[in-house]
Amino acid sequence: MKKTPLYEEHIKLGAKMVEFAGFSMPVQYKGVIEEHLTVRTKVGIFDVSHMGEFRLKGNQAFDFVQYLTCNDVSKLSQKQVQYSAFTTERGTVVDDLLVYKVADDEYLLVVNAANIEKDFKHLEKFVDRFDVDLINESDITAQMAIQGPFAEKTMEKLFGEIVKGIKFYWFDYVEYKGEKCLLSRTGYTGEDGFEIYCRPELASSMWNDILDAGKEYEIEPCGLGARDTLRLEARMNLYGNDMDETTTVLEAGLGWICKLDKGDFLGRDALLKQKEEGLKKKLYGFEMVDRGIPRHGYPVFKDGKEIGVVTSGSFAPYLKKNIGLAYLPVELAKAGNEIEIGIRKKMAKAITVKTPFYKREKK
Repeated sequence: MKKTPLYEEHIKLGAKMVEFAGFSMPVQYKGVIEEHLTVRTKVGIFDVSHMGEFRLKGNQAFDFVQYLTCNDVSKLSQKQVQYSAFTTERGTVVDDLLVYKVADDEYLLVVNAANIEKDFKHLEKFVDRFDVDLINESDITAQMAIQGPFAEKTMEKLFGEIVKGIKFYWFDYVEYKGEKCLLSRTGYTGEDGFEIYCRPELASSMWNDILDAGKEYEIEPCGLGARDTLRLEARMNLYGNDMDETTTVLEAGLGWICKLDKGDFLGRDALLKQKEEGLKKKLYGFEMVDRGIPRHGYPVFKDGKEIGVVTSGSFAPYLKKNIGLAYLPVELAKAGNEIEIGIRKKMAKAITVKTPFYKREKK
């Protein structure tokens, strides 16, 4: 198993470690519920150094990203970030990612840990068609996510006024121990927060400095368990659960990042056709009426007939409800429909609801 540059810090803090995407990662420290609530009400820090980072440079860097992702890269200004997806020719999802516009001829692509090798091979298939250099910087990049209502104040203590000036889904550079690090106002929790990228050698001291800076706001280290419940409350898809190469971007409820009018991109024809013909299934949210926690893989029923499957499900610690996502026939993918979830050979009532389940109040 691979270890992130922060592995020793997790051991010192008594984290419970698990295998995730080939890495030994902390699943929890004090407990998933406590860590979840800390991020919703205070501030938490996550080690996300297992994520992948690809750098693209060259005269046709823009054309390359525009062709291989479904969102419209032409809308990005320098230092702006965009949520997007790599698509196949069939319009299905290779991976979801963040696109950072560093310059007109340079982009940073941040991909899921489990897909680093697959994504890189996918991009390599197209490199020769464009005047571009593709570099995998995953092993030379550490990444931390600082999330919660007091994330800005915590980071401001370390990096000063520049932090306040970074808008949501933008980034800038900060200095740490004489080195330039990238700080973006992004995250996977539904809260305000930041993600910071640095060299692996700086990771441990930066982790501890952030913990010190956030002490007065009761910062806590958080693991993968809370990361999963937080992203589900905020209705953020998890690759491999909620979408993959068998589901299209439109079926996964990501039509808002699929810009069919931007010009040609990989999978556009298939997605245009699907949109014209109409979707047959769609990922949609539900909450339980009866007791029971819906889990990934549980069957979904309507009038005794199996109609779908739970892709993500959990107790939502902040909302104090049992919630989930499932692929449903498109006619049922709207709020107010009664469905049933097969939980341990019993049928448990649920109702479809609009998502996100949780939305933070903006200042």
